[in-house]
Amino acid sequence: MALTRPIGWMFAVVAALMLAACGGGGSPGDVHPGTDPAVVPGEPNAFLQFPNPQVQPDGSLQTTSNAYAQAYYAAIDPNNTKDTLAKWKAANGFDTGTGAQLTVVFGDVRDLGFGRRITARQNIDGTLAFYTENYLVKTGGAYAFSPINLEAAIVRDPNALVYVAGIEFSPGPAGGISFAKYFNFNVATGARENMADVDGRGDKAMPGPCIVCHGGRADALTPPDASGNVHFNLLLNAVSGARGDVLGQLPPFEVSSFQFSDKPGYTRAEQEPMLKAMNKWVLCSYPLPKPSTFPEDACRRAASAGEWQGTAAELIKAAYGGDGLPNSTYVEPAAPASWTGAGQTSLYAMVVAPACRVCHQLRGTGRQSDIDFTSYEKFQSYANRIFATVTNRGDMPLAKLVYDTFHASPGEAALADYLVALGLPARDAGGAVLRPGRPIGDPGPDRVVRNGATPLSASNSLFADTYVWSIVSGPNGALPPKDATIMNANSAQPTFNATTDGTYVLSLVASKGAVRSEPKLLSLVVQTALTPDPSVIRFADIKAALQDGKECQGCHAPASALHPPIAFTNYDRDGDGGITPTDDAWFYAEVRSRINFTEIAASPLLQKPSGHHHFGGLGEGFDTTLAPGQPGRAKYDLFQNWILNGAPR
Repeated sequence: MALTRPIGWMFAVVAALMLAACGGGGSPGDVHPGTDPAVVPGEPNAFLQFPNPQVQPDGSLQTTSNAYAQAYYAAIDPNNTKDTLAKWKAANGFDTGTGAQLTVVFGDVRDLGFGRRITARQNIDGTLAFYTENYLVKTGGAYAFSPINLEAAIVRDPNALVYVAGIEFSPGPAGGISFAKYFNFNVATGARENMADVDGRGDKAMPGPCIVCHGGRADALTPPDASGNVHFNLLLNAVSGARGDVLGQLPPFEVSSFQFSDKPGYTRAEQEPMLKAMNKWVLCSYPLPKPSTFPEDACRRAASAGEWQGTAAELIKAAYGGDGLPNSTYVEPAAPASWTGAGQTSLYAMVVAPACRVCHQLRGTGRQSDIDFTSYEKFQSYANRIFATVTNRGDMPLAKLVYDTFHASPGEAALADYLVALGLPARDAGGAVLRPGRPIGDPGPDRVVRNGATPLSASNSLFADTYVWSIVSGPNGALPPKDATIMNANSAQPTFNATTDGTYVLSLVASKGAVRSEPKLLSLVVQTALTPDPSVIRFADIKAALQDGKECQGCHAPASALHPPIAFTNYDRDGDGGITPTDDAWFYAEVRSRINFTEIAASPLLQKPSGHHHFGGLGEGFDTTLAPGQPGRAKYDLFQNWILNGAPR
């Protein structure tokens, strides 16, 4: 077994990224707490990436490829009517004199460090478009905020223009309900581009650098259809019913986090009215979970239970004085009531508001909204994932500037203390806050295996290049067990061999130079009678488990009232009028896209039916409170062993 370690992120402990050029708002400053680690493909310090960038069987990363961007643009603009900035602006009504058009200029202090000039439109048909010029005067090669960037945006310095992007909220190519679409244009030629380097950490394929922070999903592309074309996946909980609707949203303009000029025409007082108008337009793009008589909600369509519920509307309304938006200026909202009631207002103000809020409030659905962090209870339910992604992996906060600011702020210590209070080791023995970058061994999840040779892998370990495996105990605690060995115990890919049934505990220590990780234990439950043999599990076995007539298939169906994003039933996925082997290949790609090869146990395919953040609760055969090999977690063991073998077709 050899699992490629992809670039990680998690579900999202991240700050706002971009509106239009993807922008939001938050805490000031660009601080680098130490030397930046080198950007190495597959390491978690490569920011603005999804947790599973769709690792393909050959080890390549699909969501970082040109093919992914091409398929996305083909879905939202199949006839290339918007393949240049000029054509995109014309299609969205810029400078035509109809509808309403506004321009604002401010400093993006928190997210990406740019000076930003955003021109926005609300057309008479209700469609929206935001065109953003991003200016950066590099100092020492760093992408960092400076007032100079704001000045460059004011004068539109062509030498400082580094990134041009657009977002539109409009119907898809076939019409219907509007959804958000993301574009990137060449700063010199205006040609639409597949890749964008928005943080100086390398090119990233569209729409990834936007939708990671806009509530979007990055599912796998379909396999080729009868014409040899791959397509963007169709998410069944997208109300638009359109390919290319990745469920991304428009984040609020958090005005209190922006920097403004003191030059006439560009002061905060002069920009505030236009920013409020733009926030009202953004509000119009949000679905409405329950009827409202307030005028700012009249433009919002009713929300489907299976989609995001327009949660960010609460921030916009609170910032302008509540329902009716009575205030003319944006005021940073107070902590929500549940945070105040739990005595956690400081944690909210120091961690959630500057480093998590804007992105997280764009996630979740009406069926399961824990990831939006709008209540203290929801944040607490993600404590283990926060520890994994912030303290260990370092892929949260997701944007480089926010990451640096967070780790140089009092919020870092506040979060560490909070995690320690919950029993999570976010400080070392001397009391120092643990930061990403230290070696962490990862031997993979506890599992049930057959007797004989079992491949192991340390490839998901962090910040490490040497590994030492050992056997801690055998059945009934025997040490050393005479019936078990590890071949190539000083490698990342050793082989464990046991001839006697029982539970074996292994240890992995990972190192980087002279720095060693804490030992990480792995339990292997050896069962001679285990069927099927983990090495022969294929998608047909997974499909049979998903379609056994029990919980999974009952909810995950195309016509389900629950509106899941993926169906586990057989249906005409490729739209050719029948159910063919091609549909099965597309089904396989959909299921495989729910696997996180960076952290297998965090895969939605495993985590959700095992009761973690899933509307359906504990699925039959997915009880992870049981030890590997127990009947009550038989499906979990089946799926896990399939994934550990590379999830073969």
